[in-house]
Amino acid sequence: MVAAVTTASSSPADESKPLLVVIVLGPTGSGKTALSLALAERFGGEIVSCDSVAVYRGMELGTAKPTAEERARIPHYLIDVADPDQPFTAGEYSRQARAALREIAGRGKLPFVTGGTGLYLRALTEGLFAGPSRQEALRARLTRSKERHGTGWLHRVLRRLDPASAARIHSNDTPKLIRAIEVCLAGRRPMSAVLATQTTAKDPLTGFRLLRIGLNPPRKDLYERLDRRAAAMFSVGLVEETRGLLKRYGPVKALDSLGYRQAMAVLSGESREPAAVESAQQGHRNYAKRQLTWFRREPEVHWLETFGDDGEAVKAAAELVEKQGLGTRD
Repeated sequence: MVAAVTTASSSPADESKPLLVVIVLGPTGSGKTALSLALAERFGGEIVSCDSVAVYRGMELGTAKPTAEERARIPHYLIDVADPDQPFTAGEYSRQARAALREIAGRGKLPFVTGGTGLYLRALTEGLFAGPSRQEALRARLTRSKERHGTGWLHRVLRRLDPASAARIHSNDTPKLIRAIEVCLAGRRPMSAVLATQTTAKDPLTGFRLLRIGLNPPRKDLYERLDRRAAAMFSVGLVEETRGLLKRYGPVKALDSLGYRQAMAVLSGESREPAAVESAQQGHRNYAKRQLTWFRREPEVHWLETFGDDGEAVKAAAELVEKQGLGTRD
């Protein structure tokens, strides 16, 4: 029987305590889904995905979404909520995820937030800075400019406009580069200057207390797992899935995500599949490294130096949850 969430005491002090949200974070391939499922089943929880690609319908093989069976075991939110040709921003994610947290907690369930998109997590917990709104025409021009001038062009543009922001954004992180340039041009001052003037979050999450559990398995083992997973995505039909998405939606921005980008190169004739697999493997390893760098800046993370499907990780994480004043009962 699924365990229900109970408080350690029914005293008024406990009842007035902010509701708990458990955040399971870490790099891609570290076993966040497995750990979240185990904890949610133990504590009567439900899961809010925090993945910028899993929000899109039809993008299955390249996203490592929870399987249909896993989603049947535990309710999931913020998966398959938009079509790939629909813009889905960090701000929209924050709005929908906060609504999901309130709904889950309102039914007496324990909310879990699980995923590796650092910007989405920050938008959820801290809010977003009050920068200029999206400039679609400018974004389109920057995208065409990148295609014309190649890799590294946007980073060079940002270095001229805002060296401080360029120093903290990876040269291959196209969405963040475009946003930073957009803020610089639309706001008429560097994004780093805008951020420096905002000493507090614009709209931080309230009414909840956060328990952050991080997964940091041995790097060599993580990379081996990522290599196997990237190869498996292609072997089970990632190129064919991408072909169908391209036919239905066209070359939308969502198809520039890891795995799909390499599959697109196969479809365009720019790459053969073995080379695309190697590129995807390298891309996932690089992404995992960037995720760990990002999450190291998250406050008060309880790091577990293993994979989330390790029984010891489940045991240690459950103890952390229980220390928050939660227990289980049959």
